Amino acid sequence: MRRHFFIAGPCVIESEALVLQTAEFLKKLSERYGVEIIFKSSFDKANRTSISSFRGPGLEEGLKILGKVKEQFGMTITTDIHLPDQAEPVAQVVDILQIPAFLCRQTDLVVEAAKTKKVVNIKKGQFMAPWDMRYIVEKARAFGNDNVWLTERGTTFGYNNLVVDFRSLRIMKEFSKAIIYDVTHSMQIPSSGGKSGGTRQFAKWLAFAAASVSVDGLFLEVHPEPENAKSDAAVMLSLKEFEDIVPVILEHWEITDRYEENS
Repeated sequence: MRRHFFIAGPCVIESEALVLQTAEFLKKLSERYGVEIIFKSSFDKANRTSISSFRGPGLEEGLKILGKVKEQFGMTITTDIHLPDQAEPVAQVVDILQIPAFLCRQTDLVVEAAKTKKVVNIKKGQFMAPWDMRYIVEKARAFGNDNVWLTERGTTFGYNNLVVDFRSLRIMKEFSKAIIYDVTHSMQIPSSGGKSGGTRQFAKWLAFAAASVSVDGLFLEVHPEPENAKSDAAVMLSLKEFEDIVPVILEHWEITDRYEENS
């Protein structure tokens, strides 16, 4: 299995041109540093705060665009699913099926994703204890799929706030094939005035902290113009901001890898 990797891309598919522009940048960055960058973007944001929020192009058009990323750049692709019947058609295009945090306990969704035999990346719900994620992993394994990853994205802390307990990353590592830390969404301020706000200024520090506890992967949403993004504008990084922190994160991973090897 890949040792360390990034998951990156714009939150939602805004246009084919933007997706391909971002994918091309990430592919070149991946080659420069010799680290895998898995491309992620959503065809539908089904859990937006407001009914007026932009959701994306939908399943058919979204998969066509993601397919072009794979065809043109040869990248590993992931996207999220929200309904059990989306699992099979999405699995025909992408390599990793992502289960959104709010839906992590939806048994039918997890089971259908597991049945595809693709890697299933389950985001830990904001309401879940890390040790209870074991039972969600077992749901997938019960249907013959042991390729289950878990992603930490923060825990609800009162109203409109999230905090990250970095112990959870080590706890979940005991029963998951890979542990990912979602830098982007752990910085969210959920449902702030009809849309999510955030604290992007902490992104690099949270990423460095997670790399220092030896997560397998880091999830960061990136965009050519974050301030104009149609989703998660408050927490997405620019391509340049992402480029700047990659080598520092790789240094953190080298240190923690040496420590684990000698422990």
